[in-house]
Amino acid sequence: MLDSGSAAKGHLRKDDGMPKKRFYRQRAHANPLTDHALDFPASPAQMDWSKHYPAFFPAMPDEGARASASRSVEFADIGCGFGGLLMDLAPLYPDTLMLGMEIRIQVTQYVADKINALRKQEGNGYQNVSVVRANSMKFLPNFFGRHQLSKMFFLFPDPHFKKAKHKARIISPSLLAEYAYVLRPGGIVYTITDVKDLHEWMVKHLDAFPLFERIPDEELRNDKIVELVRTSTEEGKKVERNSGDKYLACYRRLEDH
Repeated sequence: MLDSGSAAKGHLRKDDGMPKKRFYRQRAHANPLTDHALDFPASPAQMDWSKHYPAFFPAMPDEGARASASRSVEFADIGCGFGGLLMDLAPLYPDTLMLGMEIRIQVTQYVADKINALRKQEGNGYQNVSVVRANSMKFLPNFFGRHQLSKMFFLFPDPHFKKAKHKARIISPSLLAEYAYVLRPGGIVYTITDVKDLHEWMVKHLDAFPLFERIPDEELRNDKIVELVRTSTEEGKKVERNSGDKYLACYRRLEDH
């Protein structure tokens, strides 16, 4: 079971056990370039996934058992926020392990509490989804091995409007090299934002990177995940309420040259 420390503080609803979002509020963004007190494995082989997906992993008391586990996380939601996409994807892909990565403490706790509540409600449901507090800009290869992931999501990331802050944007040439490392050939990167300048920035860098190619819009019409990317997150719903624009761009990981 995921760590659910907030339950003892009365943050869960008495009627359905669901966490109340208002108890988990904090700043909208965190600076990824700041040093945070984070726990992370020295390498993917050191990660004990049995704590996150007990229905899929036996208890793994030693490093050899961890390394030999046959299942692996395939979907990664980078900066998952309150986990809306994960909650919608989990029942659609019940045999696919998916992980949210979020740097903010309270938001991460909310997602963990919600997953625990849904697991209690649904029995066998939502066993394939989990969350970690992590800085993916610094420690992504500590969690995932080469070509491990099949889908990565960057939904409404912090735009970092000031030019001096652009180095903190989640899409950059150096970070794309890491994403290409953990994403398998044929895997897909999904990006969406309501900020046109950020959309153009992400497209420019993804277009220039030799291991990614943009997926044509007509092909995306057959991808059932795209609609969830547009609508399932808290930020996406806020943009919808305000009748704002959403800029989507998806890229396929090419074979290594």
